[in-house]
Amino acid sequence: MAGNVRPVSDERDGLLSFLAQQRYVLKLAAYGLTDEQARLTSTKSTLTVGGLIKHVATVENSWLDTVLQVPQKPFEESVAEYASAHRLSPDETVQDALARYDEVAARTAEVVAGIADLGQAVPVPKGVPWFPKDVEAWSVRWVLLHLIQETARHAGHADILREHIDGGTAMPLMAAAEGWPESPWIKPWTPESQPT
Repeated sequence: MAGNVRPVSDERDGLLSFLAQQRYVLKLAAYGLTDEQARLTSTKSTLTVGGLIKHVATVENSWLDTVLQVPQKPFEESVAEYASAHRLSPDETVQDALARYDEVAARTAEVVAGIADLGQAVPVPKGVPWFPKDVEAWSVRWVLLHLIQETARHAGHADILREHIDGGTAMPLMAAAEGWPESPWIKPWTPESQPT
């Protein structure tokens, strides 16, 4: 069925497949948008479709660094990067953000493929105010579940933003991106099919 993850073979395949599906539906929110539209704050929020894609790629990449125990940047530097990762700068395009997200997705697949046990401990970085002080470690499994949750939350945000930009909604966007024929139950999105 359209919009669903294919049957999975095991836990690892399931976790990576559901994460990939959430990435895909988040990226669909940008389908057909210009760079200017991807930068629009179309609601009272400061969130943008392009900024959400850039943010989620940055967050996923950061979690991979945590899994691999890459030394953390100084807190002040991390906060500045976190803030800039929520918006496309004037010299960035939505295609840049999508390409970066694809790079991060490939890195995730590679890193997870190299880990034999999804129960492997992922030590909680110390001195980061948004991480719990009473937890010593997560597991790789927990990190993947967290990434699915984080991506799904932001995919929902992007759906709302997109609908406010031009009326585009998830299933018609998916139909357009995948080349579905028009049918009684779905009309693929086109710029001309949106209200003005």
